[in-house]
Amino acid sequence: MPGTLRPDQSVLILGAGPTSLGAAYRLRELGHPRISIAERNAHVGGLAASFVDDAGFTWDIGGHVLFSHYEYYDRLFDTLMQGEYTLNSRESWVRMFDRWVPYPFQNNVRYLPAQQTYECISGLIAAQARRAAGEGPAQAKNFGEFIDAVFGPGIARIFMRPYNFKVWAYPPERMNKTWIGERVAVIDAERALRNVILQADDFGWGPNNQFKYPNRGTGQFYQRLAQACRTPIALNRGVTRIELARRAAHFSDGSMERFDVLVSAMPLDRLVCDVIDEVPKRIREAAGRLLHSGGHMVGVGIRRPCPSTKSWMYFPEDNCPFYRVTYLSNYSPYMTPDRHTHYSLLCETSSSPEKPVNRQTIVEDSISGLEAAGLLEPGERRDIVSTWAYHAGYSYPTPSVERDDILAEVIPWLEERGIYSRGRFGMWKYEVANTDHCVMQGVELANRLMLGEAEKTIGIVYTVTEDGRNAAEHERPGVAGSGENRLGAR
Repeated sequence: MPGTLRPDQSVLILGAGPTSLGAAYRLRELGHPRISIAERNAHVGGLAASFVDDAGFTWDIGGHVLFSHYEYYDRLFDTLMQGEYTLNSRESWVRMFDRWVPYPFQNNVRYLPAQQTYECISGLIAAQARRAAGEGPAQAKNFGEFIDAVFGPGIARIFMRPYNFKVWAYPPERMNKTWIGERVAVIDAERALRNVILQADDFGWGPNNQFKYPNRGTGQFYQRLAQACRTPIALNRGVTRIELARRAAHFSDGSMERFDVLVSAMPLDRLVCDVIDEVPKRIREAAGRLLHSGGHMVGVGIRRPCPSTKSWMYFPEDNCPFYRVTYLSNYSPYMTPDRHTHYSLLCETSSSPEKPVNRQTIVEDSISGLEAAGLLEPGERRDIVSTWAYHAGYSYPTPSVERDDILAEVIPWLEERGIYSRGRFGMWKYEVANTDHCVMQGVELANRLMLGEAEKTIGIVYTVTEDGRNAAEHERPGVAGSGENRLGAR
C-alpha cells in the first residue's frame, strides 16, 4: 500500500552520515522531489568519515569494516565502489599476559597461562552446573549477570568484565542483555575443555570473518553515496532549534527552513532535550536518561614495513588506555604514503563520567600503551612520523537497562509529530548500529514513508540458537564465516 509522504511535502534531513544518506538516496530513487540535508560538520559520513593527514596517512573514526547483512546494501556498495575495495580475511586477537590469544577469547583459553586456563574452565563448569539447576542467563537481569551466568567467574574476571568496561565505559550491571545478538560468542564447558585437551583452535565464529574495505578509507564510500543522492548538502549548518508548531528548523548560520517531515540522525537525547521546543517534561526527562560513551581515536603512522598481518586486536588489561587497536594499513594498500615502507595503527579509547580520559595526554598515553602491549618494538618510537587524534563526543550508544523503556516512550511521541529519529544515535540501538544497519535504517524509513512498507532493522527479531546465543534474523553476507585467523602470524 502507498505511504504517507506526498510529492508536495518537504523532507528535511538532519545529518549527512550513513542513515541520512541512505534515506536521501532511497527517497530520490523512489522519485521524491523535495529533500534537503543539513550537516553540522564540514564533512559528510558522520562517524564513518575518513581523513587524510599532512603526512599522507588515511584515518577512520574507529575501526570500521564492511560486512553487510543486506542485499540492497551490497548492491549499492558494489555500484558505487566499482571494484575499488579490498576483501580481507579477519585476523583478530586478544593481548593479555604478554601473549596473543586468538579471537574469540572464550573459545581459546588454552593460550593462557596454566593457572588462568584452569580458572576459566572451572568457572565454565560451575556456570553450566548452575544453568542445569535453573540459574542461567535467562534469569539474568543485566549484562553483568549474563556474563557471570554464561562464562563463570574465571572468564568474567580475567576478560569479560575488564574488557567490557574498557569498551563501554560503564559497569556491565548498567547495561541490558538484549543488545548482545551476534556480538558476544558463548561457549559451553565441554567445548572449552575439548579445545584445551586436544589443543584445538576455535576461531571461526562471527559475522565478519571476511570484510570489504574501500581503498581510500571507509569515508570513500559515503562520499560517493553523498554524490549519488543528487541532493544539496549544506555543511557547517547545525540545527539549533525546532519549532514544532511552525514546522520550522533554525540553524547555526542564522537561516530557517520549513519542513513537513523531519528525519534526524543527531543524538536522540540532544534532539529532545536541547533542540525541539514544547517537549513535555516526562519526554524530556526520559530522553535525558539515555547513556552514551565518547571515543578518543589516536592514529600512529610509522616509517617501517608492517611487521604483522593482523587486522584488529583487543586489550582488556590496564597497561594501556585503549580497548582496541587496528592495523589500518593492512586493510588497504592506499592507507599510508607508501605501503612498502610505512604502516599505521589506530587506537580506540572510550570515555564517560565513570571512566574519564585526559584528552591532553591521550596521544602520548596511547603510544606508551602500544609499547607496553608489545605493538611498538624497543626503539620504534623514533620511527613515528605522524600522529592523528579525533574525539567523538558520541561514540557508543549504551544499551542501558532502562533504554528500551525510554525508546518506547520517546520514539512514538516524535513520530506522532512527523519526526523520525534513526541511526546509531537517533535510534540508540547499538545492536543495529553498524554502518550497513544505519544505511538500511534510512532506506527502510524511506520505503515506509513512500511505499508503506514496515521497517525491519529497528525492530529486528532475535532468536536463541543452540549455543545459547541470540542470533538476528536478517539477510546474511555470502562471505560470512569463511575466513580464519592465520595462527602463523603470532
